[in-house]
Amino acid sequence: HDKLKAIGYEGHQLELYLVRLVFCLFADDSNIFEKDIFNEYIELKTAEDGSDLARAIAELFQVLNTPDDKRLNNLDESLASFPYVNGKLFEEHLAFASFDSGMRKILLECCGLNWSRISPAIFGSLFQSVMDEKARRNLGAHYTSEKNILKLIKPLFLDELWAEFNKLNNSPSGDRGKTLQLQKLHDKISSLRFLDPACGCGNFLIIAYRELRLLEIEIIKKLLKLQGYRDEVIREAKMDADYLIKCNVDQFYGIEYEEFPSQIARTAMWLMDHQMNMLVTEIFGEYYVRLPLKKAATIVQGNALRIDWQSLLIKDSTVSIHAEKANIILNEPETVYKTVNVYAKEVEFKKAEEVQPTTDIKYDYILGNPPFVGYSLQSQEQKADLDIIFTGVNGSGVMDYVSAWYIKASQYMQNVNSLHKNDSPKTKAAFVSTNSISQGEQVGILWNELYNKYKIKIRFAHRTFKWSNEAKGAAAVHVVIIGFSNYSIPNKKLYEYEDIKGEPHEIIVKNINPYLVEGKDEFITKRTNPICKVPQMFKGSQPTDGGNFLFTDEEKIQFLKNEPKAKKFIKPFISAHEFLNNEKRWCLWLIDAAPSELREMPSVLARIEEVRKMRLKSTKQTTVKWAQFPTLFTENRQPKSKYILVPSHSSENRRYIPMGFMTQNDILNNSCFSVPDASLYEFGVLSSVIHMIWVEYTCGRLESRYRYANTISYNNYPWPENPTEKQKKAVEEAAQAVLDARASFPESSLADLYDPNTMP
Repeated sequence: HDKLKAIGYEGHQLELYLVRLVFCLFADDSNIFEKDIFNEYIELKTAEDGSDLARAIAELFQVLNTPDDKRLNNLDESLASFPYVNGKLFEEHLAFASFDSGMRKILLECCGLNWSRISPAIFGSLFQSVMDEKARRNLGAHYTSEKNILKLIKPLFLDELWAEFNKLNNSPSGDRGKTLQLQKLHDKISSLRFLDPACGCGNFLIIAYRELRLLEIEIIKKLLKLQGYRDEVIREAKMDADYLIKCNVDQFYGIEYEEFPSQIARTAMWLMDHQMNMLVTEIFGEYYVRLPLKKAATIVQGNALRIDWQSLLIKDSTVSIHAEKANIILNEPETVYKTVNVYAKEVEFKKAEEVQPTTDIKYDYILGNPPFVGYSLQSQEQKADLDIIFTGVNGSGVMDYVSAWYIKASQYMQNVNSLHKNDSPKTKAAFVSTNSISQGEQVGILWNELYNKYKIKIRFAHRTFKWSNEAKGAAAVHVVIIGFSNYSIPNKKLYEYEDIKGEPHEIIVKNINPYLVEGKDEFITKRTNPICKVPQMFKGSQPTDGGNFLFTDEEKIQFLKNEPKAKKFIKPFISAHEFLNNEKRWCLWLIDAAPSELREMPSVLARIEEVRKMRLKSTKQTTVKWAQFPTLFTENRQPKSKYILVPSHSSENRRYIPMGFMTQNDILNNSCFSVPDASLYEFGVLSSVIHMIWVEYTCGRLESRYRYANTISYNNYPWPENPTEKQKKAVEEAAQAVLDARASFPESSLADLYDPNTMP
């Protein structure tokens, strides 16, 4: 990849070229091709310097796209040995690449691997590895490991299907009754439809398909036993595998924004299909290969939030790529010609106006791992997507991108399930998500919509666990898995983690609420004022100064040497970092500075001028307006009295959030909150275990770090109601004991004192 890209072979051509090579490498070791003929073709038919390798590969691609009866009679024997593949994989003409001896050596080393033992699911890791870090962050492309995929698909559908099989297997009914029931189950699993509307390289579809095929094999084995075949003779009997196998890749659908992963997804589904066919060959004794490729997973390239998901369900559709138009074409002969335009990211019909997206079939399961993109990192297009999905929903501007898939899936359930009989199976969904949608202010916005408008119920959930996968540069994120539908079931499964890096334990509960705990479907929303009679909490002040108001200790000393009159205007500047780590920083606080005083301090005036210039260059109009007031912070919420400081972020490893009393001369940064005019009693309650339990479940998280918020955690906190003076005094004494204990370690920072391993 890197070497081809370095010489200018890039974009769509490079991506498709790589996918084709991966297919050939896999086919060479897994009986799609005769064993090692691709390896021998490269090694024996090309020069060591690699000069003719591009031509040889181009000829091979052409042969793989040509049916046997249309090949030239004088075709070289080494090329004639390759089968016709079809499936559109080798249809498009690609420009010649350019190879050298080193690149030829790398390709032969790849041929030396045993690709038949590699799961196609790992191709997601390949995709992630060749993307640069910036692109990966912007797309939210976090490859999902097989282990994590199973955490989702088992409670979504797999456990239920296996339970149904085991129940039939152990049923006391006679052989005929069991046979009929197992045949019905076989028909059922072969008619299921799966959609991953953010499929990436197709990992969820690949693993789901593999698990469905494994179940199918067990059903077939049981049916054969009921017909009198023993295990030891099934293989010798050489069953007609084409008659036995009903599940196929065309039960699976996906939508992917980028072309390269969508190419990989489609190809990897074929490769997984072939791996399962080889297992069928091994078990049933009849060589089984699906060549030429006739059916394919329907993988559409486009914006899943602007595509009608139901429109993909066009019976017997085939997928082809017209790269020069950057379109995906779904053809149903002579009836429909439908285009998903990659640039416009929308669906439109081109002819056969009488044909509409089918409503007599639907997806049984919607699943996947939508992009992880926080609201502050979203592109303009992504923000526009959220605006469309959350039309009319107040506060939706703070939502993570993944939340849109929950709304879209719920809309699908509401629209499609209503068209089917009450006794027909309903669509169910499950997504891997950042844990932010089950914490903090996003909970009230998202789940208010899901509960009240779409009647969604959570069926199962994995509480927060740490992301892990095999990919290079894997994302360091903390996630949840939520399974849901628009109807309820009696018992729900909740998976809890004692260690977020460890394994979960399952508990059966009556209800799972949006915070992913057992309880009623309740949630809290942002409030501007506390629900109890307590002091207000305010966010700290924001300078928006380009650093021109700020000083380290050394910078302050040097500045005052040149400008001694500025001493009374320099005050301690406290952010969460300085507060927790016992560090010092200073700021120019000019709110009370008279114009005559400022004119006598040229160094201060110079800094004021830099602030003005910096604000004028801003892309935000509000910041530009503040250039008219360059002596002031753009947001001044400095308390006028003693206050409690509460950092907005704190490690989840601490048993308590470190807090402290500050004076009105300690200028508070916007990374903290203040509670002015607060007493030891308020300090004691906020420092309590019960407040920390409230924080754990209600505040937002940055990864797993607590992200405290006045509008969510503080203003909604249920303080003790009507405490007696004796009770308040007990709290105050305990609070003072905490402050005294901290004061006895003057050389230790709060970070030291609140570390669970070093806490006195």
